[in-house]
Amino acid sequence: MGFLVRVLVNAMAILLATAIVPGIEARGILTVLGAGLVLGLVNAVVRPILLVLTFPLTLVTLGLFLFVLNAFCLWLTSALVKGFEVHGFWAALFGSIIVSVVSWLLTTYLSDRGDVVVITDRVRQRPVR
Repeated sequence: MGFLVRVLVNAMAILLATAIVPGIEARGILTVLGAGLVLGLVNAVVRPILLVLTFPLTLVTLGLFLFVLNAFCLWLTSALVKGFEVHGFWAALFGSIIVSVVSWLLTTYLSDRGDVVVITDRVRQRPVR
């Protein structure tokens, strides 16, 4: 169930990126759902390998190279999904930033089961004497 939630979150993020970034296009909602599925698989399989291989470069750039990795993952998704197109590096970069922010915001409030979760602070404050 958690993977299905992540696919839907990715699809919603990709749909928003197609609406905002001029260089990203999708034919229809089924294409967006397919791109969300493929992006979830790319993030689960390919991205960890790329993170390990590019760790020194990521360390030297203080983590900014992660934006390039995310853009590559979005471009790879467009290469694998027919009807989903990313035109150019800058479109991939801005689209990946939008997809990352939207995915992060949505997964902050959704659990892996798909329930809406409210995070509260459970630390009790001691009275000051």
